[in-house]
Amino acid sequence: MFRFLKNSVLLLAIISVLLTSTGIFGGAAAGSGLIGQELLEHAGLKQVWVQQLPLKKKETLEKLTIVDERVYALSSRNYMVSMNRQQGDVIFNKSFATVGLPIIGLDVYGDTLFSIVGNKLVEIDPDTGAEYKGQGITLGMTCPAARNNSFFYVGETDKRVHVLRADDKVQVFEVAPENESMITSILADEKFVVFSTSKGDVICIKANQATKVWTFKVSNTIIGPMVRSEDSLFFASEDTNVYRISGDSGQLIWKYQTEAILNQSPRVTDNVVYQYVHGKGLTAIDKATGAFMWQLPGGVDLLAESNGKAYVITKSGLLVIIDNEKKKKLYSVNFGHVSRYVTNVTDSKIYIADKTGMVACLKPVE
Repeated sequence: MFRFLKNSVLLLAIISVLLTSTGIFGGAAAGSGLIGQELLEHAGLKQVWVQQLPLKKKETLEKLTIVDERVYALSSRNYMVSMNRQQGDVIFNKSFATVGLPIIGLDVYGDTLFSIVGNKLVEIDPDTGAEYKGQGITLGMTCPAARNNSFFYVGETDKRVHVLRADDKVQVFEVAPENESMITSILADEKFVVFSTSKGDVICIKANQATKVWTFKVSNTIIGPMVRSEDSLFFASEDTNVYRISGDSGQLIWKYQTEAILNQSPRVTDNVVYQYVHGKGLTAIDKATGAFMWQLPGGVDLLAESNGKAYVITKSGLLVIIDNEKKKKLYSVNFGHVSRYVTNVTDSKIYIADKTGMVACLKPVE
């Protein structure tokens, strides 16, 4: 009897260790993860947490998204896992949509998540993942929805922004650009709404009526999403330029011309605008002046910033650390196992993953 109990306790202890190390009970031990300890030390990084998502056979992790204090991981089967981005604890995990159904955007307003799932605008409880409000929409969506206290703003394939009351989703008005172009991005606050189009328009209207406040025009498609920062709007266009305009008046503050047609929106931090340029790499632009800072051939995207250093992922699977002030590459480390990542512009934490569903949070050593 004593031997049976002893063996049972040992077995339970082993199971507990295995469950903890795989992330089922929370973040795994600091010694495990995507990047080896030696490489982390070389990069001046440490692992904060690691989480192995419970994906099925042949299911892969497709996308990471940061919304406020959560990291959302979406799989190839539209299975979603919500994690606390500071500790890595799982908040909820559930099938978010039917396999193959498109999911456009994920954002939060107040205490509610919202997204476009197929042709349906849905509201979601961020603590449980339960959908508690939904509204079917007749036409297809062209960009993520935006929201303020009173309304949702939805860009549809009829080349209009449809404005729906937040409480019951009844349309109160709609607005369309004069040149009948597709909506590529929408930003909203309590007073104004700004949207961009496939024919190069940026249009600001009053939040509660179809009254134009100002317009800004470029020669080609504006790539969404636009980014709002310090009362300015930042965006990229297929005309090869990155723009900063006033969010109050629509006046041009600066534009920076790149060497290729742009197909991704910029990343904007406190002092730098990072723009991926196809065939050229990642370009850093001074946020205040629009002046060139540096370019990293093969650079794909910004992961995070810390103390004036940019942490950049490259096409060849390297993490490159660049001193923004000195405009100088400091060092690089092998991030070859990383196949998924998300840009974080709010603090210095780095969020990376592989396609099997191992998600890790790193941060620079102080």
